[in-house]
Amino acid sequence: MKKRLVVIGAGMASGRVLEHLLDHDPQGWDVTLFNAEPRGNYNRIMLSPVLSGEKTYEEIVTHDDAWYADRGVTCRFGESIVRIDRARRIVYSNEGGAPYDKLLIATGSAPFIIPVPGKDLPGVVTYRDLDDTNAMIAASANAGGKAVVIGGGLLGLEAAAGLKLRGMDVTVIHLMGHLMERQLDPAAGYLLQKDLEARGIAVHCKGATKAILGADRVEAVLLEDGTVYDADLVCMAVGIRPETRLATDAALEVARGVVVNDHMVTSDPDILAVGECVEHDSQLFGLVAPLYDQAKVVANGLLGQDAKFRPVQTATKLKVTGVDLFSAGDFADAEGREDIVFRDPARGVYKRLVIEQDRLIGAVMYGDTGDGSWFFGLIKDGTDITDMRDTLIFGPAYQGGTGADPLAAVAALPLDAEICGCNGICKGTIVTAIEGGATTLADIKAQTKASASCGTCTGLVEQVLASTLGDAFQMPAAQPMCGCTDLTHEDVRRLIKARELKSMPAVMQELGWKTSCGCHVCRPALNFYLLADWPEDYTDDAQSRFVNERNHANIQKDGTYSVVPRMWGGMTNPRELRAIADAADKYDIPAVKVTGGQRIDLLGVQKEDLPAIWSDLNAAGLVSGHAYSKGLRTVKTCVGTDFCRFGTQDSTGLGIKLEKRLWGSWTPHKVKLAVSGCPRNCAEATCKDVGIICVDSGYEIGVGGAAGMDLKEVERLAKVATEQDAIDMTVAFVQLYREHAKYLDRPYKWLAKVGLDWVQAQIVDDAENRAALIERFDLSQTIYQRDPWAERATPQAHQAFGPLADLTKEAAE
Repeated sequence: MKKRLVVIGAGMASGRVLEHLLDHDPQGWDVTLFNAEPRGNYNRIMLSPVLSGEKTYEEIVTHDDAWYADRGVTCRFGESIVRIDRARRIVYSNEGGAPYDKLLIATGSAPFIIPVPGKDLPGVVTYRDLDDTNAMIAASANAGGKAVVIGGGLLGLEAAAGLKLRGMDVTVIHLMGHLMERQLDPAAGYLLQKDLEARGIAVHCKGATKAILGADRVEAVLLEDGTVYDADLVCMAVGIRPETRLATDAALEVARGVVVNDHMVTSDPDILAVGECVEHDSQLFGLVAPLYDQAKVVANGLLGQDAKFRPVQTATKLKVTGVDLFSAGDFADAEGREDIVFRDPARGVYKRLVIEQDRLIGAVMYGDTGDGSWFFGLIKDGTDITDMRDTLIFGPAYQGGTGADPLAAVAALPLDAEICGCNGICKGTIVTAIEGGATTLADIKAQTKASASCGTCTGLVEQVLASTLGDAFQMPAAQPMCGCTDLTHEDVRRLIKARELKSMPAVMQELGWKTSCGCHVCRPALNFYLLADWPEDYTDDAQSRFVNERNHANIQKDGTYSVVPRMWGGMTNPRELRAIADAADKYDIPAVKVTGGQRIDLLGVQKEDLPAIWSDLNAAGLVSGHAYSKGLRTVKTCVGTDFCRFGTQDSTGLGIKLEKRLWGSWTPHKVKLAVSGCPRNCAEATCKDVGIICVDSGYEIGVGGAAGMDLKEVERLAKVATEQDAIDMTVAFVQLYREHAKYLDRPYKWLAKVGLDWVQAQIVDDAENRAALIERFDLSQTIYQRDPWAERATPQAHQAFGPLADLTKEAAE
């Protein structure tokens, strides 16, 4: 008699099992196939072209009715199994049971539904099967409708692309910082987002869904940050999880998935499992290649052969809306690893190789994946790449000692080859200028305008100079921002504005960064430049800040921290002083000191006590003094007309107004202000970044002072008549400094580069520009003027700052 095989699930993995089994032993098994869907096996990978209209369902069917009939498979489609009776070896659906000798569980995975209000509204769909696809096709029937796709993984992007081709206005919301973060690093994720946006698909990363809105059906999606996207259709594609409910109810061993051994056998020897529902050796599987390997093992086991599943490393070669993507191996950042990065911004190509101990361990490629298989072979084989390191990134064609000489390549360019796209300058024009006496990049810019616009072709122009002049060429001495780029800080700032680059991956890709994610030198600078230039579009990256700014306190030489509450204009009151004294007693603080900025410094605070002391000080109305920040530190004042017999203006009141207006503003370096009530200058205003001296006729404003390693008196910016004018001039100056200074340049160093005359022309002489600067500063403050102590004084922060967190971090490192 034939043995009875019952299969639960007619997906691609179980379909491959039946193919192998019935091809090798067509008479050995009586097969009954259950499927919750009212149909058999089809290629789920091809649902995207069905959604877009490029294919029909009939074209993606792999096993039609005739296939099952020819092989004697009993199909019970549209029946969901509700119970497995292991003792009697029978499975039950709502329409009856089926006995088995062997049972194969192939229930696949279920879509994860975000538990937010409105998730059950009509118009909210998932994207896992043909029914979901048909629902989206029906919803897109009315051209011009709006669709929101929640999830920026492969499945979500395929849904977005299909709906866009169906004529819908599509927005993708993704929780993480870049799309497809499991397969792509930030640089490749940025390129993918850029390509999708060029196709008319809006992308919102770092977007957390708060609720789905609507009365009788979906009308909009609300995010945690308050953003609302109108929606006629919402597709949830945030992830999947193994469908294990039947196995759990049957008391099989289940962890994240149905646990199987090397033979794909569950904890019951008569029950096997295959596909996305399976967990093998603590690993889940979602790509089709390992699922097909599992299927062969299951079939061979049923045929009486000894077969074992051994997962092999797989590469991911994907195509999203016509863009080639490839990733393989481990491309995460880790100590001891190095990157080789190739970027071609003009063609939208990005390649990154990760090397560890002279072995290629990971690769990410975007836009040009032709060498992916070769790189994958190096990863799998563990090939020593020492001898090919210099040319590895260029692929197999450049191996064997025959690399490309960049200068030789430039020398070989014809004279009519375009060098500067912005100004249409060809090589011949540059060569003519060189032969006429131009010997520097500045000469070329002046005579031909090549590289005088966006600056992207600067390196190429220099190569033309070098190849033409030979040994007579001298490379300019300008220092690059860091080892990750040849561009200076000034170049990067200019290009961020000119090209509207609004994220770190955008900067690194478009400006040709040599590393994948930057370094400790460039990341803090880029973080500041981006938040200063694009406050509405860029989100501050705490991990790109120095340790003091991450921990909102100054670390001391013994590992403890200094906590400095803000005292507006140096003024305090008994309640605040009691709170400070109580904190010093409560947290056993060894030193309490009055600072030069008219504040009180609590020295020797343990890291694990930081959230608690912040909370206690907040309760008394004290906020962070930002004594650790690249931002406004203090506004030092004298008592002015309030008490002093020499005071000419309300210096204390002006100082408090300035501090409350400027605090929380990130700047290229620390900024200190002072307001003195008369020329006696008790607040030492003449050596501050901005110093105001009050006189009978108004306010004298000086800028660019220093009293640290350099000693410098302020230069006079302007004299104004009213307090409001003094505030406006100060705010405009700070914003101009924010927008143009090199990161870590104090105002006096920046002024030496741009000149006081230029600053006065921007602020004092141009009232319209001054108003625009103030407006941009105030816009930034609406986003960033927050007290970090209040935000971090939470139970989560207590855990993050505790000793256990430190030990965990050290162990990870």
